[in-house]
Amino acid sequence: MNKHAPSLLLALLTATSFPISIPAADWPQFRGADRTDISPETGLLKQWPAEGPKQVWLYKEAGKGYSGFSVVNGWLFTLGTRDEKEVLLALKADTGKEIWATPLAEILPNNWGDGPRGTPTVDADRVYALSGKGTLVCASVKDGKILWQKTMAELGGKTPGWGYTESPLVDGNLVACTPGGKQGAIAAFDKMTGVLAWQSTEFTDGAQYASLVPADINGVHQFVQLTQQSVVGVSAKDGKQLWRAEWPGKTAVIPTPIVKGNAVYVTSGYGVGCMEIKIGADNAVEKVFENKVMKNHHGGVILVGDKLYGHSDGPGWTCQDFATGNEVWASKNLGKGAVGCADGMLYCLEETSGAVALIEASPKGWNEHGRFKLDPQTTIRSAQGRIWTHPVISNGKLYLRDQDLIYCYDVKGQ
Repeated sequence: MNKHAPSLLLALLTATSFPISIPAADWPQFRGADRTDISPETGLLKQWPAEGPKQVWLYKEAGKGYSGFSVVNGWLFTLGTRDEKEVLLALKADTGKEIWATPLAEILPNNWGDGPRGTPTVDADRVYALSGKGTLVCASVKDGKILWQKTMAELGGKTPGWGYTESPLVDGNLVACTPGGKQGAIAAFDKMTGVLAWQSTEFTDGAQYASLVPADINGVHQFVQLTQQSVVGVSAKDGKQLWRAEWPGKTAVIPTPIVKGNAVYVTSGYGVGCMEIKIGADNAVEKVFENKVMKNHHGGVILVGDKLYGHSDGPGWTCQDFATGNEVWASKNLGKGAVGCADGMLYCLEETSGAVALIEASPKGWNEHGRFKLDPQTTIRSAQGRIWTHPVISNGKLYLRDQDLIYCYDVKGQ
């Protein structure tokens, strides 16, 4: 062994302040470590003060876009815009201080708001992000240096009307996303090199706006995706289509599928509703229910225990039974918006006013434990845009965004 090897290894390890292990309370990707949107944290405030939780910091330079947050090892990652480019940003999660900003690609122009939509995914010492126009980038966590990049156009993909909004999925040695199109709707790359591992040539729907979910169904590791025509499972090994069910999506299909055991639940807005299916050992699809109890546009739905929670166009905030699809309760105590979950509580964000409510994740009804309003609010949001970035709860902090403004609140009260 080289006599200088130990000292060289020490130098390499101390050159970066970013360890590669991920604490349990971190949030390494869209909807959290397991893409359920449930934080594993406990000991959080169960009642907010009248004025809401304490604001820890406010960052004002994120630019345009609706990108969410990944929070890992004390750093926060998101996407924004700067100097006519979409950028990948790294901030200190406890102070909001900018660490680095890396230009990615041209800005997606859109009437509902310019800029990126997806959330970066952190895996060890690398971070993966998809721009609004469809450039997939792998960058160094340490300094933002781009290590490799691919475009969805190279894979036969066509940018959907509201841009690519997907958050890349890292699974084992692969990073996967959904370019859509005849060459194969889903693609997976070697996460270290960017070499194409496979493309799902049997499944060729156009890209919509949902993100892939990893699942083990009947002992087979697979990726589940929702488009305007289908809900599908493809093999994580080679992209082979395992099963597919028709989905009557309209205009835009956005919410992430929910998988529990061999049951798959999907929902979308524009009057479509929701559906649950079960996948048999032979990949036969059995419909459990299909109804309009949950018509979730884009704020997300969360499964807590055996109940689903989210905003349904029409009824309002809704609790739905996962086994039967029946409505448990509905409430209009807060307007339409996005939701996150931690320590048995739901963090509900109203998209129009910026009001944030803390309620119990309970089948007993809307039981509110505090409310506040984002302040200040952006002056650069499109007139057609709203506050659409999903809440993130990580390490005792609540992170919210309104375009260029990123807010951090203390929800542990220490």
